[in-house]
Amino acid sequence: MKIDKDTVVTLQFKVANAQGLLIEQSKTPMVYLHGGYDNTLPKIEEALQGQEAGYKVLLKLQPEDAFGLRDESLVRVIPKAEFPPGVKVGGQLEGRNDQGQPQIYHVVKIKGPQVHLDGNHPLAGQALQFTLHVTDVRAASEEEIAHRHVHGEHGHHH
Repeated sequence: MKIDKDTVVTLQFKVANAQGLLIEQSKTPMVYLHGGYDNTLPKIEEALQGQEAGYKVLLKLQPEDAFGLRDESLVRVIPKAEFPPGVKVGGQLEGRNDQGQPQIYHVVKIKGPQVHLDGNHPLAGQALQFTLHVTDVRAASEEEIAHRHVHGEHGHHH
């Protein structure tokens, strides 16, 4: 079966920086609903469109095609006193950005009485290499299409 809108794609992946240094590798397969549902990067969907199980590709993406450019307005320094006890570097918190929209912030540094937060994706601003290997393609169920994501093994469970 060819990858097309409303197909479920199973793949193994590796993500490396522009110099080829491995950042992340899938331990379990990634499974997503293909066809513009925002379940993976648009350039990944574009590269996989029309392909079949067994297809392998190396994609080299610029920051704007991967996790975006860094937005320094998403960097915050907040007094540590405003946080519950136990705040740690590497933690995540939900807050609001300058437009009042919900935003996930990563705790990147704690320096004295200050906590440094960053609302950018950890890989924002980086050119990345994605090595993809499609291991399965199947038709999506009506329920998966209605919910805009995959259900079942390695997918979303309700």
